[in-house]
Amino acid sequence: MPPQAAPPAPPRPAPAAFVPAPYGRTTGYAPPPEALVETTTRLRPVRDRRSAGRTAAAAACAVLGSGLIGGALAGVWLAASEPGKPAEPVGYAEARELWHNAPVDALFPRTLPGPGAGPGAADRTWTRIVVAPDAPCSPAVLAKGLLTAVEPLGCERVLRATYTDATASSVITVGLVFTRADATAQRTLGEGLTARLGQDVPPALSGPSTVAARFGDRQRASWWTSAPADLPVVVTAVSGFADGRAVDAPQPADKATAKGRTDAVAQSGLGHEAKGITERLERLLRTTATTAAKEKEAR
Repeated sequence: MPPQAAPPAPPRPAPAAFVPAPYGRTTGYAPPPEALVETTTRLRPVRDRRSAGRTAAAAACAVLGSGLIGGALAGVWLAASEPGKPAEPVGYAEARELWHNAPVDALFPRTLPGPGAGPGAADRTWTRIVVAPDAPCSPAVLAKGLLTAVEPLGCERVLRATYTDATASSVITVGLVFTRADATAQRTLGEGLTARLGQDVPPALSGPSTVAARFGDRQRASWWTSAPADLPVVVTAVSGFADGRAVDAPQPADKATAKGRTDAVAQSGLGHEAKGITERLERLLRTTATTAAKEKEAR
């Protein structure tokens, strides 16, 4: 009897399709999401610099010792030569236009490091969770005293964003107020600005579905306002608790960070948050404006 053929092997099941895990479901810390209604300032188009950039870089290197430095000095000399008009710092004019020339991530980075910015020089890291559209200068986005101070200077535009710390226990709304002030007026504006304005607390910017969802007027705890002499901009910050607790008496950052303070605002470091993030954004804005000036000079 001839041997029977072995029955055909059953077909192997097809492998299951790979379905990646939803974004953010990983081990370790994931930063809180930004508000779903996030909008940005007018974004500057990103140019392809792979080819043109190499040529520009080579040209910039060739003239670095003479062109950039010489051009900057020439600009200072020309400005100083006008009777009664002090020289504008490098990047001053360019800073006026950053509110619509610079990408939002250049003005408000998604993650902002703050080494030594916390109590006892502890490091801080802030994550952006809300960005507001650019807005005209009005009581809706500026504290009353500051609005009164900058309106005569030609208040151009206000940009705002809200950050949280690495533990998501505090929230901080920051603002950039762009003006048309000349160097003399800006220098005068910045002299003791926070003290002159008194209890002029900046408005909070909340964000639905974020840890800043309950950040409103009653939650403002500490604030700081700075008008650097070398930029036609006022930088503001107001901090509060992320859990929505109300604060009866907001404190300027210099008082909230004074030695010996034992109240909740001081102990939580909210004064350090407000002043520290203001200083970092001011430095970042200065770097961005100076870079824009050098790029303009190199063209």
